Amino acid sequence: MSARAFGEGLGTGADPVAAAADAFGQATRDLGGPPDLVVAFVSCGPSGNPDAAAAAVSEGARRTGAGTVVATSAHGVIGAGRGLEQTSAVAVFAARLPGVSLRPFRLTAQVGPQSEGVQVGGTPVGPLIEGAEAAIVFVDPFSFPVRGYVEAADRLLPGIPLMGGLASGADSPGGNRLVLDGEIHDDGGVGVLLGAGAGVRTVVSQGCRPIGPPMIVTAAEANHLRELAGRSAYAKLGEIVSALPPEEQQQATRGLHLGIAIDEYADEHGRGDFLIRTLLGIDPEAGAVAVGEIVEVGRTVQFQVRDAAGAGEDLAALLGDLAAPVSGALLFSCNGRGTTMFPDASHDVRVLRETLGEIPAAGFFAAGEIGPVGGRNHLHGFTASVLTFGP
Repeated sequence: MSARAFGEGLGTGADPVAAAADAFGQATRDLGGPPDLVVAFVSCGPSGNPDAAAAAVSEGARRTGAGTVVATSAHGVIGAGRGLEQTSAVAVFAARLPGVSLRPFRLTAQVGPQSEGVQVGGTPVGPLIEGAEAAIVFVDPFSFPVRGYVEAADRLLPGIPLMGGLASGADSPGGNRLVLDGEIHDDGGVGVLLGAGAGVRTVVSQGCRPIGPPMIVTAAEANHLRELAGRSAYAKLGEIVSALPPEEQQQATRGLHLGIAIDEYADEHGRGDFLIRTLLGIDPEAGAVAVGEIVEVGRTVQFQVRDAAGAGEDLAALLGDLAAPVSGALLFSCNGRGTTMFPDASHDVRVLRETLGEIPAAGFFAAGEIGPVGGRNHLHGFTASVLTFGP
């Protein structure tokens, strides 16, 4: 049986055919044979042609003899140790995975009867998912109910982590492109199940650091926190921020979030034990704080701050906790990271390589990331989500 092998490639330039050919050439050069899996990411830049770019990726994959191909259009791509935003580029991750079953699938969504809402089709079920270790999923945010789908994934794909993100190549419906085994789509989603023996592990870095103590929600209404530990949520937040050093107070006003404890029964809550959600606003008169998630009375929460330094430290720490060697990785970073958060777009892939070594790694800047936290799949924002492959 041939050995497992991984490769990466990054092609740039206004000509998508040349960029794709360059990226595929780099990614497959040292594989020792046709790749079993190709995951590709294509950015057209501000004025590129998404159909031509997707076709170039599809043709590039065909020429390599790839077994399974999934790809998405993107705001920016990651490859060859670099992140590139708002420019024409193609990034490719190629893998030889002998003995590992790969099952591609196409997700569709359509409006059903009024009582049934949006119906999603295409998810593998029953014997098709037996032994699967993870699924890579890319979806179009304008045509697919991704939040509801991810919430249902623990029932549809029990025990299977979903990793991927929302296509970010367009800011209006019909502008994104998804590729699955030579077919190009502008809606729904595409994915591939990675079977037994894939040797994958997941890291979801939410990039926040806690401020103040963990607290019990003692009064709430929908997504409005009214009381924390028996006191007004607004007053409690003000007390916590006021206790910070002046420079940290400024950071808190720009990047406040709330962490919701995943395991209520844990004796202590530390890094990775909270699901991070955005703070949407405050209501001083009502003493309430609005959060981007419904939080029930009795849940443990902790205010969090997201900043560049904390985000980098969190990613490095979580990657450093991986116990076994890593031979390749896919990196899904939020398009709110990159140059929006850091001095340059290569920050996350640089941290990955500094921590895991000079392994092949490719990915994209997503309009939302999909990944498990606390054993359940979630839709995130501002994360760096990593799927690693063992040797």
